[in-house]
Amino acid sequence: MGTLAVCAGAYLLASLNWAIVVLRALGRGDPRARASGNAGTSNVYRVAGPLWAAVVLVLDVGRAALVAWAALRLLPLELAPLAALAVAFGNRFPLWHGFRGGKGVASLLGFTAVLHPLAAAFACSAWVVVWVLGRVHYVGSLAMVAALAGGEILRCGWGPASVLGGATTLALIALAHAPNFRAAIAHTGEGS
Repeated sequence: MGTLAVCAGAYLLASLNWAIVVLRALGRGDPRARASGNAGTSNVYRVAGPLWAAVVLVLDVGRAALVAWAALRLLPLELAPLAALAVAFGNRFPLWHGFRGGKGVASLLGFTAVLHPLAAAFACSAWVVVWVLGRVHYVGSLAMVAALAGGEILRCGWGPASVLGGATTLALIALAHAPNFRAAIAHTGEGS
């Protein structure tokens, strides 16, 4: 199977946003219209509590892990980060939900957990350390994403496709957090 087909499948699968699906199924509406307005785990936590946030997290991580498992069997290793980018892009701009989705952190975590489990564990530890020190979860998320993208590149090599996939995924998720940083700079404390 070609790289384009794997990436297209990854995008389409990731376009099913579990935060939106779960909250709508619970009768709690669209997470993009509540609390922070983000269709991700943190906002599900705000809207529906820790149990449903955990459900969404497991579904997001599991979906990305499935894509990683398939990518490792269908693509050369150095092309796997392109499938991770497709998953993050599908989560961020979901076809099935008007191209307004989550930020992609859990997606990258799930993908990297299969690709390089040690890097995923290190990334989770980085999130915990940054959160404990600063109590700002989006800064922890960015530390985690940087470690995950680095782990992808370390596992898949420093070839152009690997670096492009890892670096672009990092940039995509970092840009999704731009409103958080703008709010912090403005001292409003808003954001997710």
